[in-house]
Amino acid sequence: MREIRPDPDALLAQVESDGEHSTRGRLKIFFGAAPGVGKTYAMLGAAREVAAEGEDVLVGYVEPHARRETLALTLGLDFLPRRSVEHGGTTLEEFDLEGALKRRPKLILVDELAHTNAPGSTHAKRWQDVDQLLDAGINVYTTLNVQHLESLNDVIARITGVVVRETVPDAVFDAAHEVELIDLPPDDLIERLREGKVYVVGQAARAIDNYFKKGNLFALRELALRRTAERVGAQVQGYRQAHAISGTWQSSERLLVCVSPSPLSGRLVRAGRRMASSLNAPWIAVYVETPATVGLGGVDWERLQRHLQLAERLGAQTATLSGVNVIDELLHYARRQNVTKILVGKPQEPRWKELLRGSFVYELTRKCGDIDVYVISGETDGGSPRGRPAVQKPSSRLPYLGSALIIAVCTGVGWLVSMRSASVNVIMVYLIGVVLASLRFGQGPSVLASVLAVAAFDFFFVEPQMNFAVGDTEYLFTFAVMLATGLVISSLMSRVRVQADLARRREQRTSALYSLTKALSGLLTLDDVVRAVVRDAGAACDAQVVVLLPDPLKGLAAHASPGGFTLSERDLAVARWVHDNRRTAGLGTDTLPSAESLFLPLIDAGQAVGVLGVRPSSPELLNEPERFHLVETLASQAAVALGRLRYAEDAERIKVEVETERMRNTLLSSVSHDLRTPLTAIAGASSALVEAGDAIPSNMRRELLESILDESEALNRLVGNLLDATRLEGGALLPNKDWQSMEELLGVVYGRLARPLHDHPVRSDVPPDLPLFAGDGALIQQVLQNLLENAVKYSPSGSPIDVKVEARDAAIVVEVADRGPGLPEGEGERIFEKFRRAPHSRNRTGAGLGLAICRGVVNLHGGRIWAENRPGGGAVFRFSLPLGDAAPMEPEAEAS
Repeated sequence: MREIRPDPDALLAQVESDGEHSTRGRLKIFFGAAPGVGKTYAMLGAAREVAAEGEDVLVGYVEPHARRETLALTLGLDFLPRRSVEHGGTTLEEFDLEGALKRRPKLILVDELAHTNAPGSTHAKRWQDVDQLLDAGINVYTTLNVQHLESLNDVIARITGVVVRETVPDAVFDAAHEVELIDLPPDDLIERLREGKVYVVGQAARAIDNYFKKGNLFALRELALRRTAERVGAQVQGYRQAHAISGTWQSSERLLVCVSPSPLSGRLVRAGRRMASSLNAPWIAVYVETPATVGLGGVDWERLQRHLQLAERLGAQTATLSGVNVIDELLHYARRQNVTKILVGKPQEPRWKELLRGSFVYELTRKCGDIDVYVISGETDGGSPRGRPAVQKPSSRLPYLGSALIIAVCTGVGWLVSMRSASVNVIMVYLIGVVLASLRFGQGPSVLASVLAVAAFDFFFVEPQMNFAVGDTEYLFTFAVMLATGLVISSLMSRVRVQADLARRREQRTSALYSLTKALSGLLTLDDVVRAVVRDAGAACDAQVVVLLPDPLKGLAAHASPGGFTLSERDLAVARWVHDNRRTAGLGTDTLPSAESLFLPLIDAGQAVGVLGVRPSSPELLNEPERFHLVETLASQAAVALGRLRYAEDAERIKVEVETERMRNTLLSSVSHDLRTPLTAIAGASSALVEAGDAIPSNMRRELLESILDESEALNRLVGNLLDATRLEGGALLPNKDWQSMEELLGVVYGRLARPLHDHPVRSDVPPDLPLFAGDGALIQQVLQNLLENAVKYSPSGSPIDVKVEARDAAIVVEVADRGPGLPEGEGERIFEKFRRAPHSRNRTGAGLGLAICRGVVNLHGGRIWAENRPGGGAVFRFSLPLGDAAPMEPEAEAS
C-alpha cells in the first residue's frame, strides 16, 4: 500500500505561516450578510466576555447606530478617544491609529472593516489600520458584511443593483484567525428594519423597497454562508494535508473525472459538469500519463487536449499526473484532494482483454475505499471507441537495428567468455546487452533485444550448437528465466527512462518559474522587469513574447519585444480587447482565435496593468493545458512584478504629495504670521499718521516713520528669502563669482544691520593678511546677514556677538557665535532645514528660511556649513569657502 506522507510544500508553508502569526495579533471577523444582522452587538458581547477574564480590552471605534441594546454593551469598557478631521467644512470622527498603537491594549475593537478613512489619515482604508495593529501584536475584533468582499463586488452589484464602493481584499478575510458568521433570517431582518432598529423609520422604508428586498437578502445570505463554508473547507483541507490524513472526509462533495484520449471522454466531461452542478461541488478533470502512453501523439493527443480544454471551459480544475500505475496514482491524488466521488467511463475493451490485462473499473472499485465510483456509458463523440490509447510508434528502424547490433556484439564477447568459463556465464553478458538497449533505445527495441538474446544463446552456446535444437531439456527453463528476466529489465529500464523524461520536463517548468520569480524579485525599473519577462517567458514557452503596457497616446504600446516579432493591427486590436475586458483571447482560445498570438491580461489587485503576448514556435504547443497553465503562471508573475512597481511609484508619489502638503502647510502657517505682523505694524503707523496728521509731535512722527521703515525692511527680507529659497530649490540661483575680500563684505553687512546690532556689541577678529576668495559678493553678504540676524534673535539684549575669520586648509572659515541658549540635542543638522526654528526663540518672527538659504548658498560655492554649541553657553555657526587659485595681485602692488 502506498505510504501517505504530509506534503512538504504544505508543511513548509504552514511553518512559515505559524512563524509569522506568532508575532502578529489575532484577527476575528464578525461576518454578516447585510447591515442590521447584529455583528456589532455580537462583537461587543464577545469583548465583554474577554474583559471579564481580566484582559485589557479597548473600544477603538464602534458604531452604535443609536441602538439602545448596543449602547448598553459598551458600558464599562474603556474607550479610545476618536480623532477629529476637518474635511470639506465638516468635522469627521475617525479611528485614532496612533493613539491605539501608543495605548497597545491586548484586544481592540475596530468596527466596519471596509470603512474609507478621511483624507490625510495614515492609511486610506480601515483594514490597513487593522493590519498595522496586527503587525504590532495587538488582537483585533472587527465586523464585515459580505457585500464588501472584493471578489463578490460585481456579483452583488448584479443582484442588488447597487455598486459597493468600499471593499476589502479577500486575502484579509482569508488571513483572519477566526470568522464568526452572524446570521439572521430575512424575515427577522425586515422586521427589525420596520421597527427602526437598523435605520430611522423613513430610511428603513426606502431600504426595504430597494436594497433590502427579500430576494436580495436571500441571495446575500447564501453568499455569506457559501463564503464561510469555503473558508472552513480550506481549513479542513489544510488540516488533512498537514496531518497526512489519507481517508476521505465527506464534509463536502468533491468530484473527480477521469479523462483519457478515448472518444467517450468528451461525454464523460459533460456528465461530470452536470453532476458537479447538481451537487454544487467543485470538480477536477485528471489525466494520468504512464510509460505506456508517454509517446501519445497524432489524433489521440489532439483529442486528449480537446477534452482537457473542454473541462476547463466548463469550470473544472485540470491536472496531468505521471505514474506507473494509473489506479494508484489516481487514488493517491483523489485522497490528497479529499475527493468524494470518481467518475469513469464504461470499459469498451473485449472481455478477453480485461481477463488478460485486468479491468480498470474493477481494480478502481476494489481499491477506492470510501470514495464512490460512478461508471458512465453512452455513445461516442466520433471515431472508434477504444479502452486503451494508441501509442505513437517510432517510424525509424534504426533503434531495432541498434538492438540487434548490441546482441551481435554480446555474442562475440560471449564466445570469448565461453572459451575460459562455463557457457552459463554468457547469460550475464546478454542481460547487460538488454540493459544497454533499454537505456539507449526504449522499450520496443529492448524487448527485441531480450528475444534475440535467448535465440542467440540457444543457437551459439547450447548443444547442439549452430541450430535451435535443444539437447538438454533443462535449458528450456533457463531460456524462460532468461527471457522473463530480460523482459522485466527492459520494462523497468523503460519506466525509469520515461520517469526521468517526465521529471526533466517538470524540472524545466519549475526552473522557468523559479528563474523568472528570482529575476523579478530583484528588479526595480520597468524596463528591467519587461526584459526579464520577455527573456525568461520566451525561453520557457519556446515562443516569442511581447509585453504591452498602457500608453496615453496609443492605448497599448509594445515594450521590449524581440526582433522580428511585430504585431499586426488585428493583433493590437485583440490585445486592446484583452486589456479592456481582462480576459484571455487570441491563438489557441475560443475568443478571437484568428489572431496570430495568444494574449493574456496582466491583472494585479483586480486591475489590468498590461497584456502579455505569446507567439509560440508551433501553434499546437498551446493546445497542451499544462503548457497553457505555465504561460498563465508566468503572466501572473509578471503582473505581480508590474503591480509592485506601480505600488512603489504610487508610494513615492504619495510621499511627495504628503511632503508637498506638509511644506505648504508649514509655509502658510509661518508666512501668514510673518507677513501679517509687519503689515499690521505698517498699517497701524500709517493710519495714525493719516488720521492725526500735524497734531502728532515730531519725535512721535519720526518713531512711527522708523517703525514703518523697519517693518518694510523685515517684509522685504522675508519676501527675498522666499524668492531665494524658491530659486535654490529649482536650481535657478547661480553664483556670479569674483574675487572678494571677507573684511569688506563684513563691513557692508555691519552697516546694513546697524539698528538690529545696536544692543549687541560685535567683536570682530579678522586678520589683516586674509587672502581673497572667489565668490558671489551679494550672496555671501546674505549668508553673513542671516547668521548675524539669527544671533540677534536668540541672544539676550546686551550680550556680545563674536565674529571670527581665518584661513586654514585652503579655505576661508567664518564663525558667528552668540551667548544665547544654544542648540537643543540633535538639532545640529536639522536646524538648516527649511521652516525649522528652534523652540526657545525669544520671538517667532521669520519663516525659518534664513539658515536653509545659508546652506544652499554655501553649497553653491563648494563649501560647508555647520553649527554646534559653544563652550560656556550659546551657539556657534561656521561656514567654509574654498580659496581656489591664487588671487591676482592689485595694480599698486605690481607697480611697486
